[in-house]
Amino acid sequence: MKTDTFAEETETQQKALGSPQRWRERIRALKNLPPVMKIVWEAAPGVVAGGAATRIFSALIPVAMVAVTKWIIDGIEALKLHPLPTHFWWLVGIEFGLACLLTVLMRLTDFCDAVMADRFMHHTSLRVMKHASHLDLSSYEDSAVYDKMERARVQSTDRIGMIQETGRLMQQAIAALGFGATIFLYSKILLLALVVCIVPAFLFETHFAFLSYWLSFRQTPRRRELDYLRLLGGSRESAKELKLFGLSSFLADRYKGISEGLHGETVGLARRKLMIGANLTLLGTMGYYGSYAWVIYETVAGRFTIGELTLLAGAIAGASTNIQAVFSSFSSIANQSLFLADLLEFFSVKPKVHSKPNAVPAPRRIEQGFEFRNVSFAYPGKSRVVLNNISFRLEPKSRIALVGENGQGKTTIVKLLTRLYDPTAGQILLDGVDLREYDLESLWKQIGVIFQDFTRYEMTASENIGVGQIEEVANPFRIRAAANKSLAENVIRQLPRGYDQVLGCRFDGGVDLSGGEWQRLALARAYLRDAQVLILDEPTAALDARSEHEVFERFAELTRGKMALLISHRFSTVRMADRILVLENGKIAEQGHHDQLVACSGRYREMFELQAASYR
Repeated sequence: MKTDTFAEETETQQKALGSPQRWRERIRALKNLPPVMKIVWEAAPGVVAGGAATRIFSALIPVAMVAVTKWIIDGIEALKLHPLPTHFWWLVGIEFGLACLLTVLMRLTDFCDAVMADRFMHHTSLRVMKHASHLDLSSYEDSAVYDKMERARVQSTDRIGMIQETGRLMQQAIAALGFGATIFLYSKILLLALVVCIVPAFLFETHFAFLSYWLSFRQTPRRRELDYLRLLGGSRESAKELKLFGLSSFLADRYKGISEGLHGETVGLARRKLMIGANLTLLGTMGYYGSYAWVIYETVAGRFTIGELTLLAGAIAGASTNIQAVFSSFSSIANQSLFLADLLEFFSVKPKVHSKPNAVPAPRRIEQGFEFRNVSFAYPGKSRVVLNNISFRLEPKSRIALVGENGQGKTTIVKLLTRLYDPTAGQILLDGVDLREYDLESLWKQIGVIFQDFTRYEMTASENIGVGQIEEVANPFRIRAAANKSLAENVIRQLPRGYDQVLGCRFDGGVDLSGGEWQRLALARAYLRDAQVLILDEPTAALDARSEHEVFERFAELTRGKMALLISHRFSTVRMADRILVLENGKIAEQGHHDQLVACSGRYREMFELQAASYR
């Protein structure tokens, strides 16, 4: 059913693609080529120049060899009337030398292509990674941007074929011009006939190239779903539930349905391409053999010598092959240049949250602290207001806790304070200056954050802590001190290779940790960072009661002299804060110290009583 629908959509798309406007769009797609070639040049300028030179010479040598062959045959033919010319064997030697040179140049071209491919993938993958790291957090929460990012990631490695195809196009075009010029000297009509027989196949290839791009673009979301199902069906995190809930067949059937749908669409398009392409290819073959037959006829009639027959036969074969290759390569490049739009569009996505040109550095010593002034916020593309006109202050050396049910905006406040997002309305001030006036990098250096969904880096234990202050990743003394303060030292001491032990199951020899052990490493990052502002989002969620008690015995040390923002559902943790903000319906419903809030008959007391009752 899906395949039938696709066939109908493809037929409609084919009609649309046949319009002059669509053809102009196809030509305009080639504008993607220069900026990508610039990237190629940046990746390996010397290799690109060397590869271009070898291709130019490789294109001209076959034309020269055909000409030399003519002179050799004409020399042999002249033996009937004259003795063998003195330079005859020099011609044979020249042809031999050209053949050897061509062989060497072909090897050099392959070498340059291989090196260029490796450097291009390396260079472009790095650019994609760096650009992605500068995008707004909202880009990772937008499926359209995520699809674009996924296509860019694929194009950064898959488009090297197009780069090599561009080099081949240059070589084919030069060879076609050389052979074409040879034919042109003898017959303009003959050259025109060759070209005319090849054009329909070119138009067909280009037409289906654009259909292929449209299909690939249309399939991106479903292919991303296939990647997700593959990950879900083979990951350690989901293995327990897959077994206990009996989900394997469900996921496999879902994967099969999507995969077969995609396969049907791809094969359907390939089948139509095969049926039409075969007939148009025959037309090109007829053009070649018709031209060849005409040259034979003219030779038999005495208008061409045997040498000229050999020259024209070689020129026709070379021109036909290279003209078809030029059209085919051009079609392929036009197709792939459409895919390059994904890569270039991704690079053109600019973050909305960024440092101003004249941004000031964040204060090295915060004097007044942060102030949320009438702040409201709704996530991009969403109508629901998460925060509604809230105001509060986070002053130096103060500890504030945020409590409330899920979805009330606690983590959103963290994202705004760290300027991962800008408020929809209102202001966030740091020492009386709008947060948007500060340089982002310097602001982030003053903030240490441990999220509940912290990253588990499958690197060494030392590097897992060192990422908290990347400048100190090679400083074993500070890393060990941070591990000792967070109680991660006890975990690391039991690992086979200690701080050099690779963690996780992704790599050979890796050792996995429990949730609580991973969390201790994450807490060590906060100690290592030694920032002025410390934000802990459910810092003890994965710890048992004893470990939680040990961590919070050191909580005062961790937050001494710092501003601390704490999010937790455990009131044993929350009560250590100087002030507690209770969030409800996007507003601050209550605020005060733990004892003050318990004394009131409000929302905080209700939540406290509910949690306390579960321990009685």
